[in-house]
Amino acid sequence: MKILSTLIIAMLSLLGGCGKTQKKVSTSTHVPTNPEPYAASITKEELKTLLYTYASDAYEGRATGSSGQKKAIAFIKDKYVTNAIKSPISATDYFQDIPAKYFKGRSEGASENVIAFIEGCDKPEEVLIISAHLDHIGISKKGDVNNGADDDGSGTVSIIEIAEAFQLAKKEGFCPKRSIVFLHLTAEEIGLFGSRYYTENPIFPLENTIANLNIDMIGRVDDAHKETPNYLYLIGSDRLSQELHNVSDSINKASVNINLDYTFNKKNDPNRFYYRSDHYNFAKHNIPVIFYFNGTHEDYHKPSDTPDKINYELLETRARLIFYTAWELVNRKTRVKLNEDVL
Repeated sequence: MKILSTLIIAMLSLLGGCGKTQKKVSTSTHVPTNPEPYAASITKEELKTLLYTYASDAYEGRATGSSGQKKAIAFIKDKYVTNAIKSPISATDYFQDIPAKYFKGRSEGASENVIAFIEGCDKPEEVLIISAHLDHIGISKKGDVNNGADDDGSGTVSIIEIAEAFQLAKKEGFCPKRSIVFLHLTAEEIGLFGSRYYTENPIFPLENTIANLNIDMIGRVDDAHKETPNYLYLIGSDRLSQELHNVSDSINKASVNINLDYTFNKKNDPNRFYYRSDHYNFAKHNIPVIFYFNGTHEDYHKPSDTPDKINYELLETRARLIFYTAWELVNRKTRVKLNEDVL
């Protein structure tokens, strides 16, 4: 989707972005006002290639603690190593180990969160976390593999592509002001254990975490939008920070301009999706969150959730939206503020 550079530059400046256009420099300390070239590096072709591997039968449905889940974390780590995106744990260790007992008998064994990051140049102590869960529900009793292409292979590969886009910008001399953490969480399907473990054992102080952008199922279209597929559900964006909601809405209008549907953000939503994905463990610590979601569909939690059913053009657009939003959050002058009733 072609984006008008002048429009997004104006909107980013209005929102407290980077101001005047700055020339590329070798010191990697400046940020361009136009992130469009880097968003353009997130492509449907690359997303498709990644997802056809990640949601293949070889990964055995990625059940927490299983051999398939171990293949999944190795795949994710390899992408960060290949792109020279570092781990905050150590030079070679991208895994936050979680003991089997933590899962209260619901896991096949010990498991791991996968963590990579790009350090900011102006306020490196402040971090934005972009998350998605890496696990799924494994193999059915009938022996069918639950590939979990949408849930949440779509979120997993989107984060990898978003990370590569930020890394490309940094290589070209444009360093984000704040640090960006790419957090792939285990054990979401059995009770949000991976995100709970991270928030109980944070790699970066929670008080320095400016927001969490959580991606859980963004590759499909639900029944409510069969005729209007250019949409995405946003949940939680205004619960803790109206400013985060406003930034998100403005960036969408200035970039991909899809329909942001807040149906499931209602506090009386009977589905209670706000409480059902990993962002909730960050929200419990008063960290502003956005949950990106395409809604459920006929293949939800079934072996038929396969990569051939993903709408890759939509996945590209949605991943780019999250990239643009992240770009603004890490580069604006001040971190988004909490609502007064939260303080």
